[in-house]
Amino acid sequence: MNAPTAAAAMSASTEAAASVALSVRGVSHRFGETLALDNVSIEVPRGQFVVLLGLNGAGKSTLFSLVTRLYDNVSGEIRILGHDVRRHPSAALRRLGVVFQSRTLDSDLSLMQNLMYHAALHGIGGAEAKARAHEALETVGLADRAKEKVRALSGGQARRVEIARSLMLKPALLLLDEATVGLDLGSRESVVQIVRTLVRRERLGVLWATHLFDEVAPGDAIVVLHKGRVLFSGSVPDLLRQTKTETIRNAFRAITGTNTGEGE
Repeated sequence: MNAPTAAAAMSASTEAAASVALSVRGVSHRFGETLALDNVSIEVPRGQFVVLLGLNGAGKSTLFSLVTRLYDNVSGEIRILGHDVRRHPSAALRRLGVVFQSRTLDSDLSLMQNLMYHAALHGIGGAEAKARAHEALETVGLADRAKEKVRALSGGQARRVEIARSLMLKPALLLLDEATVGLDLGSRESVVQIVRTLVRRERLGVLWATHLFDEVAPGDAIVVLHKGRVLFSGSVPDLLRQTKTETIRNAFRAITGTNTGEGE
Protein backbone atom coordinates (compact mmCIF):
# COMPACT_ATOMS: atom_id res chain seq x y z
CA MET A 1 0.00 0.00 0.00
CA ASN A 2 1.48 3.35 -1.01
CA ALA A 3 1.71 6.29 1.40
CA PRO A 4 -1.29 8.32 0.14
CA THR A 5 -3.52 5.23 0.21
CA ALA A 6 -2.36 4.32 3.71
CA ALA A 7 -3.01 7.87 4.89
CA ALA A 8 -6.49 7.83 3.34
CA ALA A 9 -7.26 4.50 5.00
CA MET A 10 -6.10 5.80 8.36
CA SER A 11 -8.22 8.94 7.98
CA ALA A 12 -11.30 6.87 7.08
CA SER A 13 -10.71 4.64 10.10
CA THR A 14 -10.42 7.65 12.40
CA GLU A 15 -13.61 9.20 11.04
CA ALA A 16 -15.46 5.91 11.48
CA ALA A 17 -14.31 5.64 15.10
CA ALA A 18 -15.35 9.23 15.80
CA SER A 19 -18.85 8.55 14.47
CA VAL A 20 -19.35 5.91 17.18
CA ALA A 21 -19.78 7.57 20.56
CA LEU A 22 -19.60 4.32 22.54
CA SER A 23 -18.49 0.83 21.58
CA VAL A 24 -18.70 -2.03 24.09
CA ARG A 25 -17.42 -5.38 22.87
CA GLY A 26 -17.50 -8.70 24.74
CA VAL A 27 -17.51 -7.24 28.25
CA SER A 28 -18.19 -9.48 31.25
CA HIS A 29 -17.97 -8.60 34.94
CA ARG A 30 -18.22 -10.56 38.18
CA PHE A 31 -18.85 -9.69 41.79
CA GLY A 32 -17.34 -12.71 43.48
CA GLU A 33 -19.23 -15.72 42.13
CA THR A 34 -22.02 -13.58 40.68
CA LEU A 35 -21.82 -12.88 36.95
CA ALA A 36 -23.25 -9.36 36.63
CA LEU A 37 -22.52 -8.92 32.90
CA ASP A 38 -22.10 -11.77 30.44
CA ASN A 39 -20.32 -11.00 27.15
CA VAL A 40 -22.12 -7.68 26.62
CA SER A 41 -21.74 -5.79 23.34
CA ILE A 42 -23.41 -2.42 22.68
CA GLU A 43 -22.86 0.38 20.18
CA VAL A 44 -24.08 3.97 20.49
CA PRO A 45 -23.58 6.05 17.31
CA ARG A 46 -23.34 9.84 17.56
CA GLY A 47 -26.72 11.47 17.04
CA GLN A 48 -28.61 8.42 18.28
CA PHE A 49 -30.82 7.93 21.35
CA VAL A 50 -30.21 4.34 22.47
CA VAL A 51 -32.41 2.90 25.20
CA LEU A 52 -30.86 0.33 27.53
CA LEU A 53 -33.99 -1.39 28.77
CA GLY A 54 -33.84 -3.71 31.74
CA LEU A 55 -35.36 -4.39 35.13
CA ASN A 56 -33.63 -3.44 38.34
CA GLY A 57 -30.64 -5.75 38.75
CA ALA A 58 -30.22 -6.32 35.00
CA GLY A 59 -26.68 -4.94 35.05
CA LYS A 60 -27.31 -1.43 33.73
CA SER A 61 -25.51 0.38 36.56
CA THR A 62 -22.63 -2.11 36.44
CA LEU A 63 -22.16 -1.38 32.76
CA PHE A 64 -22.17 2.37 33.42
CA SER A 65 -19.57 1.91 36.17
CA LEU A 66 -17.31 0.08 33.71
CA VAL A 67 -17.71 2.73 31.00
CA THR A 68 -16.92 5.52 33.46
CA ARG A 69 -13.98 3.61 35.00
CA LEU A 70 -15.52 3.35 38.47
CA TYR A 71 -14.89 -0.36 37.86
CA ASP A 72 -12.07 -1.77 35.75
CA ASN A 73 -13.05 -3.89 32.78
CA VAL A 74 -10.79 -6.93 32.67
CA SER A 75 -12.52 -8.55 29.72
CA GLY A 76 -13.58 -7.24 26.34
CA GLU A 77 -13.15 -3.68 25.14
CA ILE A 78 -14.85 -0.34 25.83
CA ARG A 79 -14.16 2.62 23.55
CA ILE A 80 -15.45 6.20 23.62
CA LEU A 81 -14.94 8.02 20.30
CA GLY A 82 -12.43 5.32 19.42
CA HIS A 83 -10.38 5.69 22.64
CA ASP A 84 -9.96 2.59 24.81
CA VAL A 85 -11.12 3.52 28.33
CA ARG A 86 -8.61 1.18 29.93
CA ARG A 87 -5.52 2.06 27.91
CA HIS A 88 -6.25 5.75 27.34
CA PRO A 89 -8.72 6.79 30.06
CA SER A 90 -8.04 10.54 29.90
CA ALA A 91 -8.71 10.74 26.17
CA ALA A 92 -11.73 8.45 26.44
CA LEU A 93 -13.43 10.25 29.32
CA ARG A 94 -12.70 13.78 28.11
CA ARG A 95 -15.94 13.98 26.07
CA LEU A 96 -18.17 11.97 28.40
CA GLY A 97 -21.12 13.31 30.39
CA VAL A 98 -22.88 11.21 33.04
CA VAL A 99 -26.07 11.43 35.09
CA PHE A 100 -26.12 8.66 37.68
CA GLN A 101 -29.25 7.32 39.35
CA SER A 102 -28.28 8.66 42.78
CA ARG A 103 -28.49 12.41 43.35
CA THR A 104 -25.05 14.01 43.53
CA LEU A 105 -25.60 17.77 43.70
CA ASP A 106 -24.59 19.78 46.77
CA SER A 107 -27.92 21.11 48.04
CA ASP A 108 -26.25 23.92 50.02
CA LEU A 109 -24.63 25.40 46.91
CA SER A 110 -26.34 27.37 44.17
CA LEU A 111 -26.94 25.94 40.72
CA MET A 112 -24.06 28.01 39.34
CA GLN A 113 -21.73 27.02 42.19
CA ASN A 114 -22.40 23.33 41.56
CA LEU A 115 -21.53 23.73 37.89
CA MET A 116 -18.48 25.88 38.57
CA TYR A 117 -17.16 23.36 41.08
CA HIS A 118 -17.56 20.58 38.51
CA ALA A 119 -15.72 22.68 35.93
CA ALA A 120 -12.85 23.32 38.35
CA LEU A 121 -12.47 19.59 38.99
CA HIS A 122 -11.87 19.16 35.26
CA GLY A 123 -9.44 22.06 34.91
CA ILE A 124 -11.89 24.54 33.43
CA GLY A 125 -11.84 27.92 35.14
CA GLY A 126 -12.58 31.60 34.88
CA ALA A 127 -14.66 33.08 32.10
CA GLU A 128 -14.76 29.83 30.15
CA ALA A 129 -16.35 27.95 33.06
CA LYS A 130 -18.91 30.71 33.62
CA ALA A 131 -19.82 30.79 29.94
CA ARG A 132 -20.26 27.03 29.81
CA ALA A 133 -22.31 26.99 33.01
CA HIS A 134 -24.62 29.74 31.74
CA GLU A 135 -25.06 27.97 28.40
CA ALA A 136 -25.77 24.65 30.12
CA LEU A 137 -28.38 26.18 32.42
CA GLU A 138 -29.98 27.92 29.43
CA THR A 139 -30.20 24.55 27.70
CA VAL A 140 -32.18 23.01 30.57
CA GLY A 141 -34.31 26.12 31.11
CA LEU A 142 -32.93 27.12 34.50
CA ALA A 143 -30.62 30.08 33.75
CA ASP A 144 -32.96 32.43 35.65
CA ARG A 145 -32.41 30.39 38.84
CA ALA A 146 -28.63 30.18 38.63
CA LYS A 147 -28.08 31.89 41.99
CA GLU A 148 -30.63 29.84 43.93
CA LYS A 149 -29.60 26.95 46.14
CA VAL A 150 -30.29 23.46 44.86
CA ARG A 151 -32.41 22.69 47.93
CA ALA A 152 -35.05 25.12 46.60
CA LEU A 153 -35.61 23.03 43.46
CA SER A 154 -38.09 20.29 42.74
CA GLY A 155 -36.83 16.80 41.95
CA GLY A 156 -37.30 17.33 38.23
CA GLN A 157 -35.49 20.66 38.29
CA ALA A 158 -32.57 19.13 40.21
CA ARG A 159 -32.33 16.43 37.55
CA ARG A 160 -32.15 19.13 34.90
CA VAL A 161 -29.26 20.74 36.78
CA GLU A 162 -27.46 17.38 36.75
CA ILE A 163 -27.96 17.23 33.00
CA ALA A 164 -26.59 20.78 32.75
CA ARG A 165 -23.56 19.72 34.79
CA SER A 166 -22.99 16.77 32.45
CA LEU A 167 -22.83 19.23 29.53
CA MET A 168 -19.95 21.23 31.03
CA LEU A 169 -17.34 19.07 29.23
CA LYS A 170 -19.03 19.50 25.83
CA PRO A 171 -19.66 15.75 25.65
CA ALA A 172 -20.05 13.62 22.57
CA LEU A 173 -21.48 10.79 24.69
CA LEU A 174 -24.06 11.15 27.44
CA LEU A 175 -24.91 8.32 29.85
CA LEU A 176 -28.08 8.56 31.93
CA ASP A 177 -28.87 5.84 34.48
CA GLU A 178 -32.57 5.81 35.46
CA ALA A 179 -32.58 9.60 35.14
CA THR A 180 -36.33 9.93 35.75
CA VAL A 181 -36.64 7.63 38.76
CA GLY A 182 -38.83 9.19 41.46
CA LEU A 183 -40.12 12.01 39.25
CA ASP A 184 -43.74 12.82 38.46
CA LEU A 185 -44.99 12.35 34.92
CA GLY A 186 -44.55 15.99 33.89
CA SER A 187 -40.99 16.13 35.19
CA ARG A 188 -40.17 12.82 33.51
CA GLU A 189 -41.42 14.07 30.17
CA SER A 190 -39.44 17.32 30.54
CA VAL A 191 -36.18 15.51 31.28
CA VAL A 192 -36.62 13.07 28.39
CA GLN A 193 -37.46 15.90 25.98
CA ILE A 194 -34.37 17.89 26.96
CA VAL A 195 -32.12 14.91 26.26
CA ARG A 196 -33.80 14.09 22.96
CA THR A 197 -33.36 17.70 21.87
CA LEU A 198 -29.65 17.49 22.68
CA VAL A 199 -29.36 14.39 20.49
CA ARG A 200 -30.86 16.23 17.54
CA ARG A 201 -29.18 19.61 18.08
CA GLU A 202 -25.72 18.60 19.32
CA ARG A 203 -25.46 15.18 17.65
CA LEU A 204 -24.83 13.56 21.03
CA GLY A 205 -24.76 9.82 21.40
CA VAL A 206 -27.04 8.95 24.33
CA LEU A 207 -27.31 5.71 26.27
CA TRP A 208 -30.51 6.01 28.29
CA ALA A 209 -30.88 3.26 30.91
CA THR A 210 -34.42 2.69 32.13
CA HIS A 211 -36.93 0.08 33.24
CA LEU A 212 -39.87 2.22 32.08
CA PHE A 213 -41.39 1.06 28.81
CA ASP A 214 -43.12 4.37 28.05
CA GLU A 215 -39.76 6.13 27.75
CA VAL A 216 -39.03 4.22 24.54
CA ALA A 217 -39.97 6.00 21.30
CA PRO A 218 -40.63 4.24 17.96
CA GLY A 219 -37.51 5.73 16.36
CA ASP A 220 -35.11 4.72 19.13
CA ALA A 221 -32.50 2.02 19.00
CA ILE A 222 -33.09 -0.39 21.87
CA VAL A 223 -30.93 -2.83 23.80
CA VAL A 224 -32.70 -5.31 26.08
CA LEU A 225 -30.46 -6.26 29.00
CA HIS A 226 -31.68 -9.07 31.25
CA LYS A 227 -29.75 -10.77 34.03
CA GLY A 228 -26.50 -9.41 32.63
CA ARG A 229 -27.06 -10.55 29.03
CA VAL A 230 -28.05 -8.64 25.91
CA LEU A 231 -31.14 -10.42 24.56
CA PHE A 232 -31.85 -7.96 21.76
CA SER A 233 -30.14 -5.02 20.08
CA GLY A 234 -31.73 -3.17 17.20
CA SER A 235 -34.69 -0.98 16.26
CA VAL A 236 -38.05 -0.88 18.01
CA PRO A 237 -39.94 -2.12 14.91
CA ASP A 238 -37.52 -5.06 14.62
CA LEU A 239 -38.08 -5.96 18.28
CA LEU A 240 -41.86 -5.93 17.80
CA ARG A 241 -41.59 -8.04 14.64
CA GLN A 242 -39.22 -10.53 16.26
CA THR A 243 -41.48 -11.02 19.27
CA LYS A 244 -44.74 -10.77 17.25
CA THR A 245 -46.10 -8.21 19.69
CA GLU A 246 -47.55 -4.71 19.43
CA THR A 247 -46.13 -2.97 22.50
CA ILE A 248 -42.70 -2.57 24.09
CA ARG A 249 -44.07 -3.98 27.34
CA ASN A 250 -45.28 -7.18 25.70
CA ALA A 251 -42.13 -7.48 23.58
CA PHE A 252 -39.98 -7.20 26.71
CA ARG A 253 -42.03 -9.84 28.50
CA ALA A 254 -41.84 -12.15 25.49
CA ILE A 255 -38.09 -11.88 25.00
CA THR A 256 -37.19 -12.11 28.70
CA GLY A 257 -39.80 -14.68 29.71
CA THR A 258 -40.95 -12.48 32.56
CA ASN A 259 -44.43 -11.47 33.63
CA THR A 260 -43.62 -8.42 35.68
CA GLY A 261 -45.58 -5.31 36.45
CA GLU A 262 -42.46 -3.15 36.52
CA GLY A 263 -42.38 -0.38 33.97
CA GLU A 264 -46.17 0.00 33.95
